[in-house]
Amino acid sequence: MTTVLLADDHQLLRQAVRRALEDAGFDVAAEAGDGEEAADLAARHQPDVVVMDVTMPVLDGIRATRRIRELSPSARVVMLTMHGEESLLADAIDAGATAFLTKDCSLQEVVRAVRSAADGETMLSPDLAASLLGQFREPPVDGPAPSPLTRREEEILQLVADGRSTTEVARELFISAKTVKNHLASIYVKLDARDRTQAVLSGVRMGIVHLR
Repeated sequence: MTTVLLADDHQLLRQAVRRALEDAGFDVAAEAGDGEEAADLAARHQPDVVVMDVTMPVLDGIRATRRIRELSPSARVVMLTMHGEESLLADAIDAGATAFLTKDCSLQEVVRAVRSAADGETMLSPDLAASLLGQFREPPVDGPAPSPLTRREEEILQLVADGRSTTEVARELFISAKTVKNHLASIYVKLDARDRTQAVLSGVRMGIVHLR
């Protein structure tokens, strides 16, 4: 069973998210009311997924995410943000968060994001995706950098940038999901990326893939 750590300083929100996750079959191992407590609990419980608020007392969500990635490297972090905090997205991605939602999303969207994170996928709410597009749409000043990827790897990374899941990429390219995962692992190494989100952003910066 997938274990989850909830980190938010609003108790009522944590309770609502906890009920939704438990109803969906997840095991909520612990709850934290500040970033430092979240890091300590992550080290103790080694959760599969952490649902983290960006704005947290004691230690903010971005710094807490960095610490969690050190103490519990396998944990996947789903970041919750308020509207107006889109400028923090790049910092959150750099810290290691892999899914992003605004706090006015539905509980069902939180459940889907946790499930996607547990499955190794990346999820970005449409409004945050639009903001991220704005930050990284401009082409490199010096033109596209030489691509370190093979043609197949570029094809897969473009499909990932288009929002396709591993299964959807495999179906579209008529290859196995395992083959897709192997290609993604190679892409991560070549682009020095820890996950899909970082790989896509690196690909955009290098002019390898295009967000549309």
